[in-house]
Amino acid sequence: MVRTVAVLSDVHGVLPVLDAVLAHPLVVGADAVVVCGDHAAGPQPTQVLDRLAALPAVVLVRGNADRELLAAARGEDVDLPDPVVGWAARELRPHHLDLLASLPHPVTLEVDGFGPVVFCHGTPRDDEEVVLVDTRLERWAEVLADLPAQVRTVVCGHTHMPFVRLVDRRLVVNPGSVGMPYGVAGGAFAILADGSVALHRVEIDVEAAVAAVVAGSTYPQVQRWAREYVGAANSDADALRAFGPRDGRVDGGAGAGRDPASR
Repeated sequence: MVRTVAVLSDVHGVLPVLDAVLAHPLVVGADAVVVCGDHAAGPQPTQVLDRLAALPAVVLVRGNADRELLAAARGEDVDLPDPVVGWAARELRPHHLDLLASLPHPVTLEVDGFGPVVFCHGTPRDDEEVVLVDTRLERWAEVLADLPAQVRTVVCGHTHMPFVRLVDRRLVVNPGSVGMPYGVAGGAFAILADGSVALHRVEIDVEAAVAAVVAGSTYPQVQRWAREYVGAANSDADALRAFGPRDGRVDGGAGAGRDPASR
């Protein structure tokens, strides 16, 4: 059983913001670090995977982008949501592919004050399934139906927007995104300790972070990519409008441009 857990998600190959989050005292002081998927599909894939793999007491969960990245690197026919994924796949070395292939989904850890906690990407049953803070209870009941009754806490990623909510007596947490935040720039993370959850964000110098990503990547469109995603050009409202139809709601509304749910 671990006493405190720092939860990160959706790094998407952005090393400077990952390093800023990992340097935060609350993360440094945690007994374990769990990263809930989508680690490397971005402009600095090898650097991020090497950094994560070197962490002590780290648990890396598989995300949908990790599956897609591995499939692309193996030459499989896969529908890639962003050209950066195909580029990143060509950057990976064999040990990176082995790491991606070994990633589990979901992962259950015993956490002091919580009991068994399920860490996943989309939902416990599907790394690409979308649930949101305002997803209706009937949908939540469906996606969590197969969990054992003793699991009272679920931590997910995928939608890049932090939230904490109760779902019929279960606590559901999304720590937000490190590398591709929607709504506000900076590296998001959550701390589970003493039976309580706290959401945090590391403020960054956006221009400095963009410059560091550009300097550390050979991706041809890295400047545009970093300004859009590290700089949080997509608002939370944009993302919710795009995600809405994918959580099964009837009144999801029209998507807002490029679908961020593909991340």
